[in-house]
Amino acid sequence: MLIGVEETIQWLKNYNDKLSEQKDYLSQLDRAIGDGDHGINMARGFQQVADSLDDDFDDVSTVLKKTATTVMSKVGGASGPLYGTAFLKMSMACKGKEVDAGVFAEMVEAALGGIKQRGKSEEGEKTMVDVWSPVLDMLREGEFDAERLKKTAEDAMQNTEDMTATKGRASYFKERSQGNLDPGAVSSYYLFAELADVIGKGA
Repeated sequence: MLIGVEETIQWLKNYNDKLSEQKDYLSQLDRAIGDGDHGINMARGFQQVADSLDDDFDDVSTVLKKTATTVMSKVGGASGPLYGTAFLKMSMACKGKEVDAGVFAEMVEAALGGIKQRGKSEEGEKTMVDVWSPVLDMLREGEFDAERLKKTAEDAMQNTEDMTATKGRASYFKERSQGNLDPGAVSSYYLFAELADVIGKGA
């Protein structure tokens, strides 16, 4: 098994800590090409997620479903629906299953499909899709490697700096959006990096 209930809760609580620590940086990135509220919204919403994870959960799917509903109701802006959809799709993809490397790849695939549909976005448009998509490609290769997951997500995040935004509020900035990291890509990198850390410690 790759990740169980305990690891999933630890992952999400660590992610909340990371968002709290980096909320000003994320909002600063968002001010350059958006509304400037990404860090505040994510930190506020995931604090609620962390607070909701002290209950007893039967399986990973239930943890992720609880996370999805909390994110959808507590995270403002575009991030709430996008991250909420991602966690909901992940929850559905692992329902009744133990999460091994293959199932986790299915979860990320389902999440990416949900993000694309909800955000009406594709690869190369300077959004969180540009992190989730390369991560999925890596996971499809089979063997799970925590360090490689982290590096793949980090490289994908860095690649958004040179992209021109064509979706969301950032698209109003057109070429001026170049030279800035996409805040959704950065918060997505944090998500996968925190997972890699939890799994790496358990290995």
